[in-house]
Amino acid sequence: MNPEQKRPEQQPEQQGQGDEAVNRAAVSAYAEASAEVEVETPVEDSAPEGEQQVAPDEPAAPSAEELGAALAEARAEAEGLREQLLRVHAEGENLKRRHANELEKAHKFALDGFVRELLGVRDSLELGHQAAQDEAADVAKLREGTELTLKLLGDVMDKFGVAQVDPIDQPFDPEFHQAMSMQPREDVAPNTVVGVIQKGYMLNGRLVRPALVLVSQQPA
Repeated sequence: MNPEQKRPEQQPEQQGQGDEAVNRAAVSAYAEASAEVEVETPVEDSAPEGEQQVAPDEPAAPSAEELGAALAEARAEAEGLREQLLRVHAEGENLKRRHANELEKAHKFALDGFVRELLGVRDSLELGHQAAQDEAADVAKLREGTELTLKLLGDVMDKFGVAQVDPIDQPFDPEFHQAMSMQPREDVAPNTVVGVIQKGYMLNGRLVRPALVLVSQQPA
């Protein structure tokens, strides 16, 4: 046969079978290479057989003795707080009763000082009354004794904030005066207090009794 003569062309069926054989050979070679890699790769962090791995940061559970000690400590602390609360409550009740007693005494004996001072005035009045029983009593001395008693009473009233309301010749003020009668007067301005029937009194700036007065008016 002439070498230059062309070889006969392969049939399509024969060519397909050759490609399939090549693919199978490539897959088999890849599988063998992967198996060798898996065999040679060392296993990391493998624990010895029969030993159990324990996390290093995991806390150990408390024992029964530790739990009992903690419970006893908590009970003792709770009992201490309970006793402290009872003491505070008892002190509060005692303070409340003491305050109530002091308030009752203050109301009951609020006038204790005033009464003590007023007793001196009564003693002076009794002495004057006894002296007046004598038919030969000196009228001038009785008058002098009465004036001293009035001064003593005035001092006591001033000491306890009792002020006298004596508005003679002052303009009429309905807040402190009570008009008992109107008198026509030409010598004074209208609505002027021209007479005091009964003096008024104030206690620490508060009116206790208004003054009973006579008030002037314009003559008809």
